[in-house]
Amino acid sequence: MNLFEQIDRARHWNHEQRLILDQVRRMADEVIAPNAERTDATGEFPWHNVKAINELGLNTVFIPEQFGGMPMSYKLYLEIVSIISEACASTGIIYATNFHGMKPLIDFGSDEQRARLLPKIAEGGLGALAITEPTAGSDATGMKTKFRPDGEDIIVTGSKVFITNGDVADRILLFGKWSEIDDAKKAISVLILEKGMPGFNVIGKEKKMGHSGSSTCALSFENIRVPRANLIGEPGDGLKILLASLNKSRPSVAAHARGIARAAFKDMVAYSNERVQSGRAILDFQGNQFTLADLAGELAMVERWIDYVAELVDGGSSNFGMEASLAKLRASDLAMKMATECVQFYGGYGYCRDYRAERLMRDAKITQIWEGTNQIHRQLIGRSFRTK
Repeated sequence: MNLFEQIDRARHWNHEQRLILDQVRRMADEVIAPNAERTDATGEFPWHNVKAINELGLNTVFIPEQFGGMPMSYKLYLEIVSIISEACASTGIIYATNFHGMKPLIDFGSDEQRARLLPKIAEGGLGALAITEPTAGSDATGMKTKFRPDGEDIIVTGSKVFITNGDVADRILLFGKWSEIDDAKKAISVLILEKGMPGFNVIGKEKKMGHSGSSTCALSFENIRVPRANLIGEPGDGLKILLASLNKSRPSVAAHARGIARAAFKDMVAYSNERVQSGRAILDFQGNQFTLADLAGELAMVERWIDYVAELVDGGSSNFGMEASLAKLRASDLAMKMATECVQFYGGYGYCRDYRAERLMRDAKITQIWEGTNQIHRQLIGRSFRTK
C-alpha cells in the first residue's frame, strides 16, 4: 500500500460515501477527462460534463434535504471537487462555484428564501458568486455596486468582473452597498439575483491563460428591480456573511488545487517510469527520486490538512478562518509547484499540448490568485500572531 492509499484509508469513508465516490471517479474517467483537452482547446462551456455531474445529483450533497438535497459531509464534498478537478480543472471550478455561491444562502437565508431559491440548484442549476469589481479585489469594502431600497424592491446598479459562471448561472449571490448606509464596511449587503431579471447584462467574457472552459465574465446591473425578499439577512449584514462564507469556500478552492496537484504528480510518476534515458527509466535517477519524494511529502501534508479543516467544519466549529487560509495557501502553492515540476519532468514534451502537463501548469496559476491572493493569506496568517 503506498502513501496516498494509506491517507485515503484514514478518511474512513462509510459504505454510502464510497459508492458515491466510486460513481464520481467513474464519471471523471469516462466523461470528464476525455473531454478536458477539447474543452481547453475550444474554450467552449462543458455542458456535457455539467450534465454528467447533474445525472449523479452532485449539487444535492451540500443542500439540505427539505430543499431538495441529499446532504453529505463537507469532507466528501471536498473530495468530489478534487476528483472532478483532477480530470478537468475548468469543470471542477464550475461545480465548486455552485457551492461558493449558494452556501451563504443555505447558512444565512430564511426558510422561505431557501425553499424558493434552492430547489433549482438541487435539480442541477448553476450558481455564481459576485464580489469582485475593478476597484474592489482583495478589499471588498471598495465595491461600488449599489442596492437602493424602493418599497418592496431593491434597485441594483453597478458592475462586477471576473465572475465564474456569470453568464450561465441560474442564481447569483451578489454583494453590494446599501445606499442608505454611509460606512463602507457597514453598508455591504447581499442578495440573490435570479436568471432573466431585466437589466442584467453580460458585457464581456475573459480569454484566460487557463481554465478555458470555465466562463469568467464581466457583468453589469442597470437598475435591476430585485424583490426585497431576495435580500439575505438585513441591510449591512453582507461583510459578516462574506467573511463566514469565505472560510468554507477557501477549503473548496484548496480541494480544487489539490485535484490539479494530484493530476500533475500522477503524470510525473507515470512518465518517469516509462521514459528511458541512457538505458534507464528516468525514475532511476537519484535527482528525480528526490524531487518526487519532496513533492509526495508536500502533497501528503496538504491532503491531511484539508481533511483536518473539513473535520473542523463537520464537527460544527465556527472558528477555522486561519486553518482555511492555510489550506488555500498551501494547496495552491503546491499545485503551481507540482505542475511546474511536471513540465520539467517531461522536458520539451511538457511544453507541448500533446501532453496535459502544460495545461495543468496554466490551470494551476489562478489558484494562487482567486479567493484571496496568497499574499493576502500570508498577511492574514502572519498578523494572527500579533499580541497587541
